[in-house]
Amino acid sequence: MVSRRAFLGASAGLAALPLARPALAQGNAAHTLRFIPQADVTTLDPLATTSYAVRNHGHLCWDTLYGVDTEFRPQPQLAEGHVVEDDGKRWVFTLRDGPTFHDGEKIRASDAVASIRRWMGRDTHGQTLAARLEEIRVLDDRKFEIRLKRPFGAMLDALGKSSSYPCFIYPERFANVSFTTPFREVVGSGPYRFKADEWQSGAKVVYQRYERYVPTPVGRPGVTAGPKLAQFERIEKHIIMDPATAGAALQSGEIDWWERVAPDLRPLLARRRDVVIDRIEGNGTMVMLRPNHLTEPFNDPAVRRAVWPALNQADFMASIMGDDRSRWQDGVGCFPAASSFASNEGLSAITSPRSLDAARKALQATGKVGAKTIMLHPADQVNNSTLTSVATDLMKKIGFAAEDATSDWGTMLQRRAKKEPLEQGGWSAVVVLFGGEDLANPGGHPLLRANGQDAWFGWPTSPTLESLRDQWFDAPTLDAQKEICRKIQAQFFQDVPFWPLGLYFVDSAYRQGLKVERRGMSLALNVRREA
Repeated sequence: MVSRRAFLGASAGLAALPLARPALAQGNAAHTLRFIPQADVTTLDPLATTSYAVRNHGHLCWDTLYGVDTEFRPQPQLAEGHVVEDDGKRWVFTLRDGPTFHDGEKIRASDAVASIRRWMGRDTHGQTLAARLEEIRVLDDRKFEIRLKRPFGAMLDALGKSSSYPCFIYPERFANVSFTTPFREVVGSGPYRFKADEWQSGAKVVYQRYERYVPTPVGRPGVTAGPKLAQFERIEKHIIMDPATAGAALQSGEIDWWERVAPDLRPLLARRRDVVIDRIEGNGTMVMLRPNHLTEPFNDPAVRRAVWPALNQADFMASIMGDDRSRWQDGVGCFPAASSFASNEGLSAITSPRSLDAARKALQATGKVGAKTIMLHPADQVNNSTLTSVATDLMKKIGFAAEDATSDWGTMLQRRAKKEPLEQGGWSAVVVLFGGEDLANPGGHPLLRANGQDAWFGWPTSPTLESLRDQWFDAPTLDAQKEICRKIQAQFFQDVPFWPLGLYFVDSAYRQGLKVERRGMSLALNVRREA
């Protein structure tokens, strides 16, 4: 294995590397796309995790009723269209005629209804829709109806959301299984078939083009909108977590596309004429440190607030992206800076002069100096790992007895789901990365949801945040929504559902000659090899 230090120290750059890396299936370059994803596919069920690797797997295998374009406007996918009646309380959706599941069965309204029901139990938008739902029922094979007790203006945004969690359409027999029980088989509705017989957990995930897929005839490709074109017969995702090995495989031509380039290797790759550096995802990635609100010591809001005086977002961002501020932002509150709802409300908690002494005194006042804290640390994720190290060091400096629980990504995801106390395998805090599109408003922001046991991992409880979120859904104008979001951020700094650590931008790298048409999300769709 080539170490990162050896990689960075090679006098002739990437070409000088001894290529100690796994053997990669070459295949026919004209028909196979060889891709290094950001992480392994740890579960087949996209409702089982917010992992972006699993989300992207989902977008290859399944389709949604609507997709969103680069302006985050909903566009039809499996849906042909809809009608809204009764002052927004009756929606009738019509499916396109033609799409089928990978077993050849026609996609019917009964599949869509069952899929929406399953999704509502997990997703933040879906949970709000469920609270306002009077009835959802099938009208015929292509039509279904949603009747509401109260209008839900975010309906298309919810059904078309691209991430965390997309409302994928599954066969009814799968969708009737509770979202708490991940399924172990893929019968998709999307452009690629999952090849279970070639799946090697931790090594390789393979997809085959579904020849009977019928792309939507409308919209321009972007994020998840527009025609989804499977222009390679086969996609091979090679799980290579060592950045030096990934970079070497890309520069040698054994790999076509590396989804997320390690930041310190970007300058070296950028010098190569046969490699393209491309910022496909322009919304950035927001970094958050999520405390576990169910266990000591962070079940006490005063303990959570004690961290504010010492938290320096620039330290976290520079640790992974260097000193070039064009690649990261600090001064970030609970919404990413590009959001319409970002504001300066309460930001002095993180922008005023930093003071470890003030944080230590605040912690001392809570009586929790020396409290044991377990920091989940996925060592095979370069950015998460570095950020966790910085967070652990900060916790120690403040006065916590902080310990790293080092593991691989898959093991970390399993432990993150545990609600038990520390002595029973629980945890205290975990670094979380979400794309800006997931966090742009309080309706979809997973980490702002504060409905206790039903909330995202960490499980905060705040009736005030929940009430303000509900008010946001009912606000009649954008200005009214913005005012509510100022109140949300003010309450956020009191309740501390998470600590924001900043926002950064990551680039893809791929071989010259590859044409990546779809923007906004790094999906292996609408990608072709130019002659």
